[in-house]
Amino acid sequence: MRPISFALPALLAALPAAAEVPRVVTDLPAVQSLAAQVMGDLGTPEILLAQGADAHHYQMKPSQAAALQDAGLILWVGPEMTPWLERARAAMAPEAPSLALLDAEGTFRRSFAAGAHDHDHEAEAEAAGEDDHDHEGVDPHAWLDPQNGQVWLGLIAAELGRLDPENAATYAANAAAAQARLADLDAALTAELAPVAGKPFVTFHEAYGYFADHYGLAAAGSIALGDATEPGAAHLAELQAEMAKDGIVCAFPEGQHDPRQLAQLVEGTGVRIGDALDPSGSTLPYGPGLYEALLRGLGASISACLKG
Repeated sequence: MRPISFALPALLAALPAAAEVPRVVTDLPAVQSLAAQVMGDLGTPEILLAQGADAHHYQMKPSQAAALQDAGLILWVGPEMTPWLERARAAMAPEAPSLALLDAEGTFRRSFAAGAHDHDHEAEAEAAGEDDHDHEGVDPHAWLDPQNGQVWLGLIAAELGRLDPENAATYAANAAAAQARLADLDAALTAELAPVAGKPFVTFHEAYGYFADHYGLAAAGSIALGDATEPGAAHLAELQAEMAKDGIVCAFPEGQHDPRQLAQLVEGTGVRIGDALDPSGSTLPYGPGLYEALLRGLGASISACLKG
């Protein structure tokens, strides 16, 4: 009997190609952390923001530009947070699938005006740089509300599953496990922060409204008018008067800014200076554990200072 000859290459060519895990590129550490939890062992999402860099004003390196050009999925907060990525995406990866989480269905969005004091908004507008947030518009720091973190985990899993249906069940299971961990952390932070809920504090810039609103904290304003703008003498004098009137307990610096201005502001007021806060997580080790570490660290720093 003549042996049967199988044309193996032809058979393999006829089979549908296995879907590749998308090359995921993210803008901020918190987004990268959420994506890493969803992807698990299937891959590691890349991040464009360098360790310790300012999330609002950033110039990509050539290697990061190359990663963006090869992206199979861009996960980012949106142009309100990282306008530099909006420009780069339009120039380098206009056809790449993209998910702007701030505008995605289910995301809770607050306005800056919801927690604003009656500052001189005309002076504020003049002082702000072109890449500063519109402090009359939507607050883009939405990842600092853990309920948005829960929503974003699900959205990321759904988008990855759409692009890579072979692994959709894995993405969904990973997201569900991460959501359960985040729910436990949220409950723990609620208990930790409840005793300091009524004690007013100020931060360097207006990035913590989502966190404060979610946990019922009394965020009483910010020192800087915009993310790249150092406060002027008139604004500092206004803040000092407000701090005395409102009974501010603590003031929190940020790692990317000179702490001496804050020290001068609170000198002689009795206001305590807390630990430097980091709203984007750019000073933390990047990876799947960063998002929970970011929220946990904010809670611990705020609680410790307000308790005294």
